[in-house]
Amino acid sequence: MNKALDETLSLKIAESIKSKANQPFENAYRAVLATEGAKYVQGFLAVARKPYQPIEHSWIELSDVSGEDSVVRIVDPTLPHLRKTHQELWYFAAQTLSVKQLKAIIEESKEDYPEDDPLPIYGDAPYEYYGDVMLGGQEYLVAYQAAEAKCRELKEFNCENN
Repeated sequence: MNKALDETLSLKIAESIKSKANQPFENAYRAVLATEGAKYVQGFLAVARKPYQPIEHSWIELSDVSGEDSVVRIVDPTLPHLRKTHQELWYFAAQTLSVKQLKAIIEESKEDYPEDDPLPIYGDAPYEYYGDVMLGGQEYLVAYQAAEAKCRELKEFNCENN
């Protein structure tokens, strides 16, 4: 399955939901509610810039199954605030939720922990460590390690070309 960032749709949705800087989880939540057929995704972003560390991030995905190849479009409502092109961004999904699943988890979180922000969502324990943080299950660790490897690759490439 191919995944590609849809810059045009990302910018359009960002404008329609009035996307805010440094709020990828809230932006993705609002975007998935406003986009039919979308899924909410949490994971990590690798960016071609210092400090070359994975960034915890969220976006939505839309599946296009017209034709022989299944293509998933990544729609990032935080894209305008990242100030990067699609060639400088790599997405590593840790968790994908339908709108129904997302709403149920948020509703339960608000009941159980009314003082806490329900986003991001990490699923059930046991949690794994990534970096200095323990959040998310095995799928978070796998996504983090993949993003970390990409960051190392980007750092080496940029050091060699400077």
